[in-house]
Amino acid sequence: MRILLTGATGYIGSSVLDTLIASGHEVVAVVRTPEAAARVAARGAAAVEGEVTDAAWFGAVLDGVDGAVHTAAPEAGAEAFNTAVIDTVIDRFGGTSKRFVLTSGIWAYGSGDAIHEEGPLDAPELVAWRVPLEERLLASSVDAAIVVPGVVYGRGRGLAGLITDAPRGEGGELRLIGDGTQHWTWVHVDDLARLYELALTHDGPLGRIVGSDGNPTTVRALARAVAGGAGVAPEPVEITRARLGAAFADALLLDQRASGSKARELGWVPEHSSVVDVVTNEASAA
Repeated sequence: MRILLTGATGYIGSSVLDTLIASGHEVVAVVRTPEAAARVAARGAAAVEGEVTDAAWFGAVLDGVDGAVHTAAPEAGAEAFNTAVIDTVIDRFGGTSKRFVLTSGIWAYGSGDAIHEEGPLDAPELVAWRVPLEERLLASSVDAAIVVPGVVYGRGRGLAGLITDAPRGEGGELRLIGDGTQHWTWVHVDDLARLYELALTHDGPLGRIVGSDGNPTTVRALARAVAGGAGVAPEPVEITRARLGAAFADALLLDQRASGSKARELGWVPEHSSVVDVVTNEASAA
């Protein structure tokens, strides 16, 4: 397949790019700079320079592919950015057999001990804008799938660093996010990339698909694994909100457990099932 990919130089997108290329797909990577074009070309993609928010330009690129995966995540203006992308996709892919894969996130479900795709959405302020956009896409005539990653880890990157590289107290204890008892639903970036490929190529309607390694793990458990003898120290919620920003902290304080059973029913089998093992092994190898 000839696949358009946004965000090909990003954390998730770069792994998706490698996976699609390894599977023999022709990847058209949308980039904004010559430097980014050179990086994706070196990995085997055909780079096209432009702005996905330019409907005429982006629409013409969409016309020349068999499907698209959207992983780009701007540092600011995410709602307007994604609105522009979805508007153009609905215009160009609507009523066709071309699959469009959108990136969401587990935070959209709010706290829950058995999160699943058809469960209620209760997004915190930080990501509340996602829900109406996703619902509009799913209600359209686009053959759409929405990948809902858990907290992504692996390759020495991801939000695990907020735990492992947190400030330490006078005794060396690692500061937690809140009291650290909240579970995060995790997924390794390389396993996630294979889920994107499955979402792109699987026949039939898919809707939302949660990506989870099946082993929700608390912030405290990961912090203890890397803290050493100094241990960990809880942090009052109001201090966490002041340190990290209220909206971001409120998302990080969600207690979320999801198994990702739908993805497994579709044939996805994650190779990594322990964020603690991966993160501690990466730290030892560094």
